[in-house]
Parts: sequence; C-alpha cells; structure tokens
Amino acid sequence: MSKEGRMQNVTAPAVEEATPIEFPIPAGVFAEKVVSVKHYTDRLFAFRITRPQSFRFRSGEFVMIGLPNAAKPIFRAYSIASPAWDDELEFYSIKVPDGPLTRHLQKIRPGDTILMRQKPTGTLVVDALTPAKRLWMIATGTGIAPFASLIRDPETYEKFEEIILTNTCRDVADLAYGNELIACIKDDPLIGEFTEGRLRYVAATTREASPVTGRITSRMADGSLFRDLGVEPFSPETDRVMICGSMEMLKEVKALVEAAGLEEGSVSEPGQFVVERAFVG
Repeated sequence: MSKEGRMQNVTAPAVEEATPIEFPIPAGVFAEKVVSVKHYTDRLFAFRITRPQSFRFRSGEFVMIGLPNAAKPIFRAYSIASPAWDDELEFYSIKVPDGPLTRHLQKIRPGDTILMRQKPTGTLVVDALTPAKRLWMIATGTGIAPFASLIRDPETYEKFEEIILTNTCRDVADLAYGNELIACIKDDPLIGEFTEGRLRYVAATTREASPVTGRITSRMADGSLFRDLGVEPFSPETDRVMICGSMEMLKEVKALVEAAGLEEGSVSEPGQFVVERAFVG
C-alpha cells in the first residue's frame, strides 16, 4: 500500500519521549522502532514498526513479537498485516487489560522498541492452496490481519480471479480497521488496479445493528452469504477458503467447508482450505 494509504499517526509524541529500554535485547531477536500507532476503539489498535533489512516473509504469515520490559520478555504470535513488499511492518491487535503482553503493548508510542523473533511462519499463504477461481477470506475480530496482508499483495490476484473478504465483528466500530483498509486499497497506485472488480468485501456485525448482521456461520448455513453476493455455495471446483478468528468460528466454518467437500491443506501439502490456529486455545 502506498504511504498515503497507510494508517496515520495519532497524537504521536516526539521520538525522544519514547519509553527507555531497561533490559538488554535478547540475542537472535530484532529490535525495531515503532513508526506509528492508531487506536480504533478502546479494544482495538494498530501499529507500524521499522522492518529489518534482512527480514523476509510471505504475505499472510505471522511472527512472535514482544517488548524489552523484562529480562525474559514475553512473546506472542501476531499476524503481519502489511504485504511482503512493504518497507514497514504493520500489526493489528486487541487490547486485553490483564494480558501479559497486550496490557503493555497497547501503551506503545512512536519511537518505542518492539522485539521480533526472526522466523515468520503460518498457514494462511497462497502457496498452501491449490489453484481455483475464487478465494474466500473468512475473518472475525483481529483475524482480519493476515488478510490485510494478502489483499495488498499482487501475488494473490495472480493466483485467483476473485477475492471475497468477510469481516465479522460485534459492533460497528470494530469494523473500522477493515473499512479503512478497503477504502484505501482501491485508490492505491500499486495494488488498486489488481483489485478493480475482483476484490469484494462483506462487513458484518453480530451485536450492534448494521447493514449486514448475523454470525458468519449462520449466514453460510442459511445461504444468505452466497445469495447476497450472487455466487454459488462453496464448491471444491471453484472455491478456496482461508479462515482466521475465534476458536468457535474456526471449528464451525471448518465443518461447513468440509461438508461442502473441501479438503484442508498446508504449505507442505496444498489443499482447498486452510485454518490459522496459532492465535487460539
């Protein structure tokens, strides 16, 4: 995504006001600087950090990140929300008041240091799927992060004719990150031409009223998801599916796509759908 289309800093303090590092940086770990932070709600925020020159990843993968606030820092898996070509790394996070990492991470400011392990991994990569016409990306909550990476990567459009991203959250405000992403991507000089007429986005809520309401699994089961889009239900011949979100959603969507005849794949053995389980359980 172009620099104009990236999320903007919000009330960013000067770099010299960044939180000082009190503990040494562990060996074999990247120490990167926070570039920008944006708080969408009191539960959701996104941030961008500098990218190590030697760091390579595939769009859709995740890394382990932490903070230099202890002798043995806590690391958690975070999907990289920026595409593989970006010169910065973007992350999208929930705020957990008593979370071992997020209770501190949500307070970061531009200039602060983020620790990142050097090896990316994950199942939500296009190489884990066999060729087909249509790619579905099924997300709930911050599960949209790996798809934010994939829909900004030209390789995704080289392998699939049509991309359908579904983002289901509790409240309308929780959809802000995804809505902003889609609004910017269509005008992006690098990726915009790839998305024209090929990227479709379905934003829905489960608690607060909005144009589309209801759990994604319910809309799949009753067929309304497909009818509203004017497409046929899942088919092994035409559809591939990526799933990322809550444990309950993963299980239910997995069962639905398997009932439709799709077989699960992996990087080592590509298939017709993939599930990211790194963030649940």
